[in-house]
Amino acid sequence: MAAPSTGQAGTLDTAVVTAPENRWWIPRGSPMIAGMSIDMFLDPDADPRADPPTQADERATIAAFLRWQRDTLELKCSGLDAADLARRSVEPSTMSLLGLVRHMAEVERGWFRRVLAGQEAPPRFTSDVGPEGGFDGAVPDPERVAEAWKVWRAEVAFAERFVAEAPDLDITGKVPDPWRGAMSLRWVLVHMVEEYARHNGHADLLRQRIDGRVGQ
Repeated sequence: MAAPSTGQAGTLDTAVVTAPENRWWIPRGSPMIAGMSIDMFLDPDADPRADPPTQADERATIAAFLRWQRDTLELKCSGLDAADLARRSVEPSTMSLLGLVRHMAEVERGWFRRVLAGQEAPPRFTSDVGPEGGFDGAVPDPERVAEAWKVWRAEVAFAERFVAEAPDLDITGKVPDPWRGAMSLRWVLVHMVEEYARHNGHADLLRQRIDGRVGQ
């Protein structure tokens, strides 16, 4: 990277600063991966997630990044039984991987069904008296786990259909936000990428405390 220069007033002359290369990004299939000393969650060639396209329109790009984030949450929960999925492994937080699945099912349902589509779609896991029900109700019960995945997948499927059928990203929801007003589909999609990315960071820590698996 070229060294930045300063003008007479000591201000940074950004015109001569060139963007550095990302030295930490390693493409899938690179021989460097085989020599890395860190543990990987799974063999990179077995990664079920599809890389977002590098040259696509706005809708396809954002939707692909959101799909990648959704698949990451599912990946981080893979191979665990009900007890591990419900385990509060980062005390004193009440978060668990199962709780995250239930929470994100509610988030998907709230934004796409209620706000954007204007449907009567009451919460499945939370209520006014139990706003943290998504996390608090995550108990080590195989039926509770199956229910969570069923609801989450149904909400994701609805959201993906809604996005695919929308005329454009500028459409606004049927139910305005009480503080921010009408929300565009574009805003909701970008927010969903951020929401999943935040919670996938939690999932990384939860999974590492459960069985030590890290990476990806």
